Amino acid sequence: MVKVKGVILAGGLGKRLYPLTKITNKHLLPIYNRPMIYYPLETLIEAGIEDILIVTGGNNAGDFLRLLGNGSEFGLKHINYTYQQGEGGIADALALAEHFSKGEKIVVILGDNILEKGIKKGVEKFAKQGEGARIFLKEVDNPKEYGIAEIEEGRIINIVEKPLHPKSHYAVTGIYMYDNQAFDIIKPLTPSARGELEITDVNNIYIKQGTMTYEILEGWWGDAGESIDAYLRINNLVAEREKSRR
Repeated sequence: MVKVKGVILAGGLGKRLYPLTKITNKHLLPIYNRPMIYYPLETLIEAGIEDILIVTGGNNAGDFLRLLGNGSEFGLKHINYTYQQGEGGIADALALAEHFSKGEKIVVILGDNILEKGIKKGVEKFAKQGEGARIFLKEVDNPKEYGIAEIEEGRIINIVEKPLHPKSHYAVTGIYMYDNQAFDIIKPLTPSARGELEITDVNNIYIKQGTMTYEILEGWWGDAGESIDAYLRINNLVAEREKSRR
């Protein structure tokens, strides 16, 4: 077991997948032959993380408990749950994990991020990192659609959301690792123009402090909640992977 805790952010209304999400949380939708929430949960467990909190919201929060229970199906002794009111953004959801973290480092994964391969190596490096944060990046073809990291001499110097003139093709994926300072960084943040507390603001503060490191994600990566087309693409990628394992 790695001495790092895990947080899965699985709230929101899933408007970009409507009408699929009209009657359920998007993280309970199927990805190939299993519910979406299974994939980030297994990503954390495969990285050696057993102490996990799921942040959910909306009208279907109880369905997570009915589906996952205490996590025994995944070899866990217990799963923690908490509830996010409204849609305050990723940083707002993360703030709910402060009590759970109890001063320990955390690995945060968005519930709709599906990966071909694991994150164990990156998590182990972060566990040994003295302080600060570590994020996973992935090279993309359409950088104007993502938060993009500007890199100089092997260090991230800035992250810009959906830049008109991208400084790189390295997108910030929905996997973030933070020390306990993250909660103090979130508290004074003010909502962005879209009314949310932005995780990019949190990351940029770590960057200014000089304590942000990064890892390039191996294999394919996708945000299944990005659009209907992205949802279909991830289903097909997972299907191909699972069939190849048989």
